[in-house]
Order: sequence, then structure tokens, then C-alpha cells
Amino acid sequence: MRSTRRGIFLYLILILAVVGIWMFYGRVSIVDESYNKNQLIKDIEDGKVVSITLQQAREVPTGYVRIRLVNPEDTSKPKLVVMATPNVAETESLLNEAGFTKYTVTEVPAESFLKELLPLLLIFGAMFILFIILMNRQAAGGGGVPRNDFGRSRARLHEKNEITVNFDSVAGLKEEKEELSEIVDFLKEPAKYTELGARIPKGIILVGPPGTGKTLLAKAVAGEAGVPFFSISGSDFVELYVGIGAARVRDLFAEAKANAPCIVFIDEIDAVARHRGSGLGGGHDEREQTLNQLLVEMDGFGNNEGIIVMAATNRVDILDPAIMRPGRFDRKVYVGRPDVKARREILDVHIKNKPLADDVDLEKVARTTSGFVGADLENLMNEAAIAAAKDGRKYIIQEDINKSFVKVGIGTEKRSRVVSEKERKITAYHEAGHAILFHLLPDVGPVHTVSIIPTGNSAAGYTMPLEQDDNMFLTKNKMLQDIMVDLGGRIAEELIFNDVTTGASQDLKQATKLARAMIMKYGMSDKIGLISLDNEEEEVYIAREMAHARSYGENVATKIDEEVKSIIDDCYSKAKGIINDHMAELHKISELLLEKERITREEFESVFD
Repeated sequence: MRSTRRGIFLYLILILAVVGIWMFYGRVSIVDESYNKNQLIKDIEDGKVVSITLQQAREVPTGYVRIRLVNPEDTSKPKLVVMATPNVAETESLLNEAGFTKYTVTEVPAESFLKELLPLLLIFGAMFILFIILMNRQAAGGGGVPRNDFGRSRARLHEKNEITVNFDSVAGLKEEKEELSEIVDFLKEPAKYTELGARIPKGIILVGPPGTGKTLLAKAVAGEAGVPFFSISGSDFVELYVGIGAARVRDLFAEAKANAPCIVFIDEIDAVARHRGSGLGGGHDEREQTLNQLLVEMDGFGNNEGIIVMAATNRVDILDPAIMRPGRFDRKVYVGRPDVKARREILDVHIKNKPLADDVDLEKVARTTSGFVGADLENLMNEAAIAAAKDGRKYIIQEDINKSFVKVGIGTEKRSRVVSEKERKITAYHEAGHAILFHLLPDVGPVHTVSIIPTGNSAAGYTMPLEQDDNMFLTKNKMLQDIMVDLGGRIAEELIFNDVTTGASQDLKQATKLARAMIMKYGMSDKIGLISLDNEEEEVYIAREMAHARSYGENVATKIDEEVKSIIDDCYSKAKGIINDHMAELHKISELLLEKERITREEFESVFD
């Protein structure tokens, strides 16, 4: 109903603007510029003129000649023509000379000041009203919300009977659910805790990589406890005008108090709770005022009994320390990447409405998707279902999942891309060099797929390893072997063609980055010692990064560069020796790739068998 009234109001404004413009320009449009004295004399001689009225302005000789002509279309209604004249007296003499006496002389009627000003008032008034409406819409995020609704919270309220998600709906995350079960128990039976003087955490922040299920876990807490659930994004607080974000925070907590006990969930809280003083706007920045109000509401003088604030972020390192102290976000729950058992449970959730063939081995899929989060696994099975539907099948086979694994991990293959035979051969030896090192080095293999088909990320080919273990940390030997694998493609090109290409640029970048991290971040250099020189985490703010000064001198910087080169050279020498010792396998794998374009693990390992 409100949108209908707003539409009618806009149409009225446009009509007023059109009327004002017509009134302003209408007087000018009456005068016929093409009609002149010569035409007037001719019409008098032809007998077409019925009557003439001479209108002279006050105190000036100028005026108008209103001529009524015979209308050939309707003789009862003469046709009116208005001609401007610089001198009314001269025009009167001209009529007398022509022998025309049917004319009268009058003064131009005086127009009131208001009548002169009315068209301009209509035009500018319509423009002003349209400007106000557009500004209101812009400040309200394009939603057309009136100005008095700016301070209203954008949080969406989910009533307790609307929430169908509970802990059973969340696969994996066993420890996380156990930790949050205390919150559920408090919301159900608060007296059990208050009698012992216990204080339930006021805030719980869920920390972890994107796609691990933080938002789903927060909603499951509300569903398990059977309480209302307010959900909002951190970016919904910040607006164009100063003070709007703080007003929305106050309105959100006012609504939460009215629905207590309840849960307030702020997704991507780093958008509003970033470290104060991190930008160029100083302390008067709108985002910082919003954060100040949030700090007051969470642990100020007000009483927020029964309100539990939950938040999610993957950038906890940039949050303001004031919001992370006890009394605000008391508890931090890390929602990490799922292990193999949790991945198997997540796969069971995502195949409920997807028919599978007998050859699908979900245990194998769970083992081979190390590092995948819940969102990745959902995307994997969705791509497999799309592939099955594309082939006209009513069920998913293992090959669909294998193709989707490559598509999700590497990118879509571009079989239509035209590649010369020489480049195909270079790519085959390049990928064979990577694959041999993946296979022979103990800490980096085995090989899952090797291909010389170009992909969507502009790569001429790819070698995909198969991560079989969920490693919590990296060892020095594994990192050195990773560098050797990165250099394998460049080494193979050099040995076979006695030349190198630009295809190894990304490999060299990865190898250099890893070697530098070993020295500066992990203390794996005897020459530099057990010193952390990496200050990457401190440079998350614009102002700090602009004013950043290196924490070590030029001598240390030179030693770091020398150590990086030493690690790269040593890995290059060892990798080159391994590939030289397996030159026969290098040729066989390359020939197999040129023949089939893509080979599986079994086909690859058969070369060594």
C-alpha cells in the first residue's frame, strides 16, 4: 500500500513539473516567428484578415499584433496569429497605408508578480521534492525507506517456531556443539546456573575459515534452545549518514530485550568491529561510532539479561581488542576444517536427495577431499549431480564425482582451445616433471590426475596431488619437497628442450614464497636463527601499512635473500638429480599424456610398475 501511494506521489510531482514548464514557456510559444509584416500585407490584399488587435506595452513602443485570419477548415472560428512588433505606432501606420481599418489598439494586460513566478516555483518545487526522495532512498540502501526509518534495525527476526535447524542438522563439529550446548542449557534452565552465582557468557564468537558452517551452527543453537533468533550482517549497520549505525544498534538491542531470552547473531562482524584507528577517518568515522555503541550495549550500564550475542568472522585478528575482552565476547569457538570422519558425515547430509550408483565410494571421497570445508563438499556433490543430469542419467556415478573434483580444485577444462603440437609437447614434459617428483618424494604424493588440457585459470595443464592425511602442521622436509615439486616442470623443460618457457612463472612464485616463509616466519634457517621476521599479521590496516617500517636492517635483509636463493638452488639440484635418474619414465609419461591428454593415478603409476 505504501509503495502504491509513493508511486502516485511521484506521478503528481512529474505532472506539476510539466505544467510549470508549459506555463513558463507557453507565452513564448504563442508568438509565430515565421509571420512578418510582408506576410501581413499580403494577407490583407488577399482578404484573409478578419480583424487585428494592436497590443502596446506600457512606456515602451514594443508590443504584439494579434491577427485573426480566415480559417479554411472552420470559417466560423478565425485562425489567430500573434506577431511581435518592435514599434506598435509604425505597424498602425502600415495598416492605414494598406487601407485596413478593422483594428483596435489596446495595452498589453499586466500580469501579477505571483503569476510570473508560479511556473518557476512549480518547476523548482518538483525538483526539490524529487531530490529529497532520491536522497532518502540512497541513505536507506536503495530500499526506498523513509528518513524516519533510517535508525531502524535491519535484523531479521526468526521466531522460535520458524527455526527448523538443530544440532542434529549440523554434520561434524562434535566438539563445537558440545561447547555450545552449555549456552542451550542456560537458555532452557537459567536458574540452575544463577543459583550458583554463575554468569553465562554474554557473547560467543565463532571463528574459522569461510564455509565451515558458522552461521548454520549459530542458528542450530537457537533451534536447540527454542528461542527467537535475530540475524544481521555487520555491513547492515554502516550507512551514509553519521549516527545511523549507532541508532540501529540501539534499536536492535531494544527489539532483543522485548523478545528475551533470545540470540542475536551478527555475521561477518569484522565489517563493523574492526580495530579502531585503523582507517584514515579518525575517531569520528561512522563505523567506529557504531562499534562504540555495540560495546556499550554488550557490556554497558544497561541490563541485557537473557540476550546472548553470537558473531562469526574469519578475520579475528583485525577485531578491536575491546570487543574481545571478557564481558563482551567471553568465549571464542574455533570452527575449523572437518577431518575425514566429519567430511563423511557432511557428505551424508548432501546426498539425501541425490541418487547414487553402486560404484560411488563416499569413504574414498571423504579421504581424498582433505582440506575441503562443508561448502566445498556441497559444491562437489552439486557439480556431480549437474554432470549426471547433463549426461542424461538419473543417478550419480563415481566418474561424475571424479570430474567434479578436478573442476572444483583446478577449474573447467578448455578442450576447444587450439594448442600447437610443440606447446603440447612442452606442457607434457612440464607436467611429467611435476608428477615424477610427486610420486617419488615421500611427503608430497601421490598423484591423482595429470593433464595437458588447458583450464579456466589460463594454465596449459595441471598435476593434481592426492592429499590423504589431515595434517595439522608442516614439517621442514615436506616444505622442501614442495619446493622441489614446484621446480620439477622447469627442470624437465630445461633437460629435454635445452630451453625454458614462461610456463613456470607461477611455480617459481610459489617456491620463492614458501622458502621465504621458512626463513622469516618459521625460523628454519641456521644462518638467520630462531627469529620471526614476518610482520604480515600486523599490516592489516591501511594507516599502519602506510606508516610501516621494516623491523630489521639491510644486513639481515641481504642474509634473507641469500638464504632464499640457497634453499631454492639446493632443492633445484636435488630435484634435477631425481628427474635425471628417471629419464625413461619422463619420456613414457609424456608420450602417454600426448596420447590421452589426461591420465589417472592408476595409469600414471603403471609406468613405474
